[in-house]
Amino acid sequence: MRIIRFLDAAGSVCLGRDLGGGRAQRLTGDLFGGLKDTGEVVPVQRLLAPVSPPNIFCIGLNYREHAKESGSPIPENPVVFMKPTTALNHPGQPIRLPRSCTHGPEVDYEVELAAVIGRTCRDVPPEQALDYVLGYTVANDVSARKWQRNNGGQWVRGKGFDTFCPLGPCLVTPGNGAQEIADPQSLRLRTLLNGQVMQDSCTSDMIFSVAQIISFLSRDNTLLPGTVILTGTPPGVGFARKPPVYLKPGDQLMLEIEGIGVLSNPVESAA
Repeated sequence: MRIIRFLDAAGSVCLGRDLGGGRAQRLTGDLFGGLKDTGEVVPVQRLLAPVSPPNIFCIGLNYREHAKESGSPIPENPVVFMKPTTALNHPGQPIRLPRSCTHGPEVDYEVELAAVIGRTCRDVPPEQALDYVLGYTVANDVSARKWQRNNGGQWVRGKGFDTFCPLGPCLVTPGNGAQEIADPQSLRLRTLLNGQVMQDSCTSDMIFSVAQIISFLSRDNTLLPGTVILTGTPPGVGFARKPPVYLKPGDQLMLEIEGIGVLSNPVESAA
């Protein structure tokens, strides 16, 4: 199922089955406790991130080719950092370049498959980990390289500014149906910057699979329903290009993952 979270004409936050064309079939109930189809078709006034997470975990250097372009060794364990929930951003809403990043362009894009946990889990073995996934969505791990790479390796600072975690456009549930994700390790993902393809890869290049990541994060650690896990980015990021390519006001990003859709955001100055 393709689930969206949106504002209706009255400004109320709703859940719905995505029908396309700015319409949704309204769903009632709880995203994590069972949804019911009302049969009511309503207009979508504005798309929201498909979930409001209690925590956002992220994995760095999880694609072999990205590690290579970064000049980094293949990690022995998943490289974990977190984004604050205040970094959450919605489809179509601007990514704002921080005022603390004014000494030259350094803000970068990263397309990532995001998994959303559907029920509380802890100490989950890899072979059971995908049973706890509610669905998948597209994420942009926006990164201020000045802070992440050049000022003491402050990953949370560099990746945690307001608007630095766009999610969307929908949540696609696991399964074998036409509107479901059967295998998270066989999805093509791309980034287009102003129409130019910057990243084009497949989740099969991950060093640690989605199941391995969930299992690793759940060791001695409770993952709550709604937890969002960003699973790493493929090669083609801006800082690794020659010359580097960084985001500037007026840019338009379109991030696409097969079977999920396109997450689009403009770029603006914080001023």
